[in-house]
Amino acid sequence: MAGEKNLGMPDALDGSVAGGDAGAGASARRLRVVFMGTPDFAVPSLERLAEGCEVTLVLTRPDAVRGRGRALVPSPVKARALELGLPVVECSRITPEVLDQLRAAGPDVICVAAFGCILPDEVLALAPAGCVNVHASLLPRWRGAAPIQRSILAGDERTGVSIMRIGHGVDTGAYCAQASTEIGEKDTEELTSELARLGADLLAKTLPAVVDGGVTWTEQDEALVTHAAKIEKAELLLDPSEDARVNALRVQASGDTAPARCVVAGRGVRVCAARVEDGSGLAQGAVRVAQGRVLLGCADGALEVLLVKPDGKRQMEARAWASGLRGDALTWERA
Repeated sequence: MAGEKNLGMPDALDGSVAGGDAGAGASARRLRVVFMGTPDFAVPSLERLAEGCEVTLVLTRPDAVRGRGRALVPSPVKARALELGLPVVECSRITPEVLDQLRAAGPDVICVAAFGCILPDEVLALAPAGCVNVHASLLPRWRGAAPIQRSILAGDERTGVSIMRIGHGVDTGAYCAQASTEIGEKDTEELTSELARLGADLLAKTLPAVVDGGVTWTEQDEALVTHAAKIEKAELLLDPSEDARVNALRVQASGDTAPARCVVAGRGVRVCAARVEDGSGLAQGAVRVAQGRVLLGCADGALEVLLVKPDGKRQMEARAWASGLRGDALTWERA
């Protein structure tokens, strides 16, 4: 059950501000929004804004080479923006030419979600209502590049999203609304998808009051700050000398760019899903294969492997993989 701190915001994005001459009878117009975002996380926010606002420009990172075919692939935000018929500019930094395009777009507010580019002062001051960001954590916890994975690795019970002002520091701005959810056993992909929807809904509810000046901004408590540095591949390597829960959290936090890997019976494997198995009595570094189950001995118990991708093979369930693990006294080690 998601929890929300919304500080009296409207229940839906009405997408309008006063237009024309001030006073009674003044016409209303839709909010003019410039949106900046790149990955899947940002797509729901773009979609919600396109429903109720006039999205005058979308900025996203340039097409990138992905996959075995090494083909140029558009960002998820670019692909969705083109489907919605929205104008798109690709950039890896804000050049004078891009700045001119932003000015021409005439936004009331700039909305950002995982754009991946530093915004200069000229951009921060361009829109009357400033720049607001959908950040995937409950600030001031987990400022930085990898808040979702860091919250999983730390064993946090809850995480969430914050609607914050963009300033000069990395995620240091005040926030005006937050919504939270339990992490439980959700992996990075599941949690990212949930937070993307949660952030989009919160942005839609909050934005009209942001533009009207009707929100309360809360400065972050510096004493509570934690930093979410980019995940390095080595951090998610499984290790028999670590506790089973530590290894299970690494699997839960893993993804394509930083997979949870180890070596079992001399062969490399990516562990895609696992859980802690208490009371196994399995020695550290030992492997037990029985009745289609695969247990890896850790420092304080065992990790039951549920889903794997052996090197050079397709993803499979542990039951199928177990049939190929033969021999006595099998062991496992860090990759």
